[in-house]
Amino acid sequence: MPLETAPAPLESRPRIGLNLFWRTFFMLALLLVGSTVAWLQTFRALEYEPRAILAAQQVASLVNLSRAALIHSDAIARVSLIKTLADQEALRILPREPGDRWDPFTQNDLDQRISDELARRLGPGTVVASRVNGTEGLWVGFLIERDSYWLQVDRSRVSPLGSKTWMIWLVVAAALSLTGAAFIARLINQPLKQLSFAASRVRGGDFDASHLDEKVATSEIREVNIGFNRMAEQLAKIEQDRAVMLAGISHDLRTPLARLRLEAEMSVADEDARNHMVADIAQLDAIIDKFLEYARPGLAALSTVSLADVVEACAYPFRHADDIVIRTDVNPHLRVMADEVELARVLSNLLENARRYGKSPQTGVAAVEIAARQREDWVLIKVRDHGIGVSPEALDKLTKPFFRGDAARTAATGAGLGLSIVDKTVQRMGGSFALANSSSGGLAAHIKLQAAK
Repeated sequence: MPLETAPAPLESRPRIGLNLFWRTFFMLALLLVGSTVAWLQTFRALEYEPRAILAAQQVASLVNLSRAALIHSDAIARVSLIKTLADQEALRILPREPGDRWDPFTQNDLDQRISDELARRLGPGTVVASRVNGTEGLWVGFLIERDSYWLQVDRSRVSPLGSKTWMIWLVVAAALSLTGAAFIARLINQPLKQLSFAASRVRGGDFDASHLDEKVATSEIREVNIGFNRMAEQLAKIEQDRAVMLAGISHDLRTPLARLRLEAEMSVADEDARNHMVADIAQLDAIIDKFLEYARPGLAALSTVSLADVVEACAYPFRHADDIVIRTDVNPHLRVMADEVELARVLSNLLENARRYGKSPQTGVAAVEIAARQREDWVLIKVRDHGIGVSPEALDKLTKPFFRGDAARTAATGAGLGLSIVDKTVQRMGGSFALANSSSGGLAAHIKLQAAK
């Protein structure tokens, strides 16, 4: 029988979302990167652009000074002056010829403003170019009386930073921001992560692994850790007292029950009454067994177990029963990490539960199917009957201790601990247990255990 795909309580389906660390990290990263971009834009608007305009004014002053020097020097001194400016100030002064080819200095809005500023300060007839006769630079065309000249200066004096430089700055700032965000997020969320882990250990009954550091530097975290540790200690004590009490009461009841059974068999003459009394005492004894089983503490010692062998061993006692038929579909090579005795107890409880409450209304026989499949690192086990199932309202409560389902599934008497024991035992073996109504009728029990490597 193929393993039916259920709305899988077996498969955990977490909501898609970010944990607290990544939420904090992305929020801090967004804040820091946004602040960096805003700072760069503010610098560009309030600091960088005014400096570029100031540089354009300085270039205009250089042109005026060079023009004045050339006007008031003779021919021999003019040649020496031009050479000195080229060597010491990187300023080239060349005659402007009618056939010169030049490109306007208007690549962007900032270049246009620089050109306008130079034209305003140098007067009509001023030409600002970015390339003259194929030579790059900041070229300013001006007049000395009736002669035209070019003044070439290094364009970096007024040019904005290149996109590559801006990108490097932005990448460095973003990398530093993300590193800082990761550090801050980890610093904030580490105590919460430890608290979450400790809470999960307490929920699983492992109180020893839930101890938190009580000497941390932060006073608020220290107080939370101390309070949590005291709470875990109290819960551990309560759990221990509960287990001891249940075990003690159950054990103490065994002796008087044995005496009652012996006296009933020896002193009651009516055979029918005697059989009823013995049956009642046997039922009380079975309930005590359930209490002892439920009170069993600690985690199970896991080992590699052949699932097919355990299933066959559990199904064997029911093979010759008239009120239950069991069909199995388990690969003989399938291995799980479990405690063999505990796993057998789980399957026996489920089979007994199906035998009592999962009978088909038409035949009065419980048809039970056991199937198992491996999915990656987990083994999914399904035990399904073909009864009438349970109401959706009661489905989530069936694993609670002492809970009874509706009348259709409580034809037999018991302590209401069977499915609670199964759930608790599977958790002790590091797995999960869930119940679901089968789409084609009946109740399906889903067990998820670790696959053996």
